[in-house]
Amino acid sequence: MLALSGPVGVGKSSFTKVLEERFAAITYSTREMLQSRGTASDRKELQNAGETADQTTDGRWVADELERVLKTDPDQVVIVDAIRIKKQIDHIRTRFSGQWRVWHVFVDADDAVLAERYAGRKRKIAEFADYDQLKDSETERAIRSLKCVADRVVDATRCDPVSVVAQAVAGLGLYPLELDRLVDVVVGGEYGSEGKGHVCSYLAPGYDMLVRVGGPNAGHKAVLPPRSTPTTYVHLPSGSAANPDAKIVLGAGATIWIPRLLEEIADIGLTPDRLSIDPQAMIIEQSDREHETQHGDRIGSTKQGVGAATARKILGRFDPQPFGIAVRLAREAEELKPFVRPTAPLFEDAFARGRKVFLEGTQGTELSLHHGSYPHVTSRDTTVAGCLADAGIAPGRVRKVVMVTRTYPIRVGGTSGPMSRPITYQEISDRSGISEEEIAQTEKGSISNNARRIGEFDWEQVRRAAVLNGATDIALSFSDYIDVANRDARRFEDLTDATRDFIEGVEQVTNARVSLITTRFEPRGIIDRRSWR
Repeated sequence: MLALSGPVGVGKSSFTKVLEERFAAITYSTREMLQSRGTASDRKELQNAGETADQTTDGRWVADELERVLKTDPDQVVIVDAIRIKKQIDHIRTRFSGQWRVWHVFVDADDAVLAERYAGRKRKIAEFADYDQLKDSETERAIRSLKCVADRVVDATRCDPVSVVAQAVAGLGLYPLELDRLVDVVVGGEYGSEGKGHVCSYLAPGYDMLVRVGGPNAGHKAVLPPRSTPTTYVHLPSGSAANPDAKIVLGAGATIWIPRLLEEIADIGLTPDRLSIDPQAMIIEQSDREHETQHGDRIGSTKQGVGAATARKILGRFDPQPFGIAVRLAREAEELKPFVRPTAPLFEDAFARGRKVFLEGTQGTELSLHHGSYPHVTSRDTTVAGCLADAGIAPGRVRKVVMVTRTYPIRVGGTSGPMSRPITYQEISDRSGISEEEIAQTEKGSISNNARRIGEFDWEQVRRAAVLNGATDIALSFSDYIDVANRDARRFEDLTDATRDFIEGVEQVTNARVSLITTRFEPRGIIDRRSWR
């Protein structure tokens, strides 16, 4: 419970508005309490009525009114606007300290600033002609005596309301500064298409917030009963349907193709109270897609416009129309308006409440703009560090990094770049017992639908990816490509000897436990060896 005090005109109303928007706080106004007793909307009459109430109740009337309307909710931030005498705050502390932490904040400013603000304020009630008349009230003249009993005093002379709030609530846990490790991150350890969607859909029910970064050049497949065919998530987290109670966030570093995002929103039935899109996410225009259609073959691009849109976002800082078209961010997209809101406060609120956050990266480490085989890379950093930056989450929040790794890595077909020791679908068929036709059907790009190239497991590449990402856990996918018999495995002990030996080798090379093993593409097709939940 935040009990506010301070002279009239100091900006308490603006202060409470920030608290209401930022923390969903509920404000109880002493002015409205007096008006409910029949006091007219006149500053002088309100001052007189308040002083009378203080005299007849020994300042107890504010606590009495609060007790009548308050409902105990430990997560609810309550504001009392405003305390006028010491006995009012004394009674509030006595009455409510067992239910809330009562925090008294005094907001002050120079008299010259107060007079100027008072003259320019929007008037909800009839005011005095000037600030000097206002201070004729005995209570108003003595208001600064409350500074001696306040838990915190903030000088608002040179501060805007958000800065006043930052100072006023420091140490209360509303802006969490202790780096509780509440964030788990999933990234691809190879060239993408490692099976992240399957893993993320499986893990999603254990979290309160699901976060996705990247753009529509990466599709994550997940299957969820009662559907028998997989759903490809392009913009939304792969667990959006698997965990209908989780909040969903698209970070500021996302690039958005609006038609596809709207399809996904409609398919799941997302509402604005569940989905939040950061205002600074970049919108892909049709011209971006056309540009990549013309030039993307050189690097095997999926031609979804992500790279061109990202380039325009960078160039748009000093060129109003990079590539001949203006930059449009999510905050300027009318179609997304109900979902757009700053996401940083959502993360801060989640951390303050101890909520668990799941960040789903896209593509793979070897496609990182900075750490992959340039120029055959994507337009962003795909490592954990890049994903965190795109989302707006501090590295110190991370608890687990799950790196998804295939038994046989793939790259997009065509001129998508080098890979170590390419092999054929027939060779995998001969080793695993899976038909070549089934492998060929599986190995098509989620977005491009092009046939993928496939190669031998690259131990050095996976070791390097584990180092870059700080992997704490490995999710090994496509264990059936080692042996089709693994599709029948329900426990680690059921896997073939060769598969268990392979897993042991992965753990030794990455120095991370293989905690998840996919055996078949269905919700229960994962062997879970996690020591954490």
